[in-house]
Amino acid sequence: MRLLVVEDEEDLVDALRVGLARAGYAVDVALDAPVAHEKLQVNTYDLVLLDLNLPGGDGFQVCREIRAAGKGVRVIMVTARDRLDDRVRGLDEGADDYLVKPFAFPELLARVRALLRRDTGGTSVLEVGQLRIDTARMEVSLGGRALALTPKEYGVLHYLMTRPGHVVSSEELLEHVWDEHADPFTNTVRVTVGNLRRKLQEDGLIETIISRGYRLKEPA
Repeated sequence: MRLLVVEDEEDLVDALRVGLARAGYAVDVALDAPVAHEKLQVNTYDLVLLDLNLPGGDGFQVCREIRAAGKGVRVIMVTARDRLDDRVRGLDEGADDYLVKPFAFPELLARVRALLRRDTGGTSVLEVGQLRIDTARMEVSLGGRALALTPKEYGVLHYLMTRPGHVVSSEELLEHVWDEHADPFTNTVRVTVGNLRRKLQEDGLIETIISRGYRLKEPA
C-alpha cells in the first residue's frame, strides 16, 4: 500500500519513512500544504498521515481537498493539537482517525492496518486458495509453507490478493507498491513478480496477461 506523510518536522518524517518502509509500505513525503496538494493531484494513495500545523496551509484544508476528490483515501490526522474541539473538528472534516503526538510507533502502525483492513472486509488475514497473508504479522504462507518475501514482493502479492481474478497492470502495481522515486521505465515490476513466482514454487498461480498485466489465479 502507498502512503503519503504530510509533516514538516523533518526528524519525524525520516523516522516515519524508515519505520513504515520496514513495515512494507511505499512512502511519499510532503513537508508543506502546497506540496501535499500537488502530490495528491498527481499520485494515488491508500492512506495519508496528516499533520495540522503546516507551512503554506493547514491540515484541515488538505483533508477537505482529499474528501472533495472522492477517491476513498484513508486519513489519519497526526498532530500535537490535543484539545477536544480540534479532535472533533478533525473527524468532522473527514479524518478517519486522530492520533495525538507524541505517540508510540506500534500504535500508529496498528491504526494504519485497522484503516486499510476496511478494504478487505475488516480482517487482518487474506486467503486465496492455499495462499495466506497475515497483515498484522506480515506473515505469508502457501499450503502451510512459510514464505520469506522482500517488502516489495510482499506488497505485490498483497495487492494481487486483494483483487483475485482481476488483471492488474504493471503501472497500477508501480503506483501502489513503489514510492514516487520509482522509475516507470524500468523492469522492476517484472523482476519482482518473477522473483515472487520462484518463491511461490507453483506455476500459473500468478498469470501474465500479455500487454495487460498480471492476475492472481482464483481457486477452482
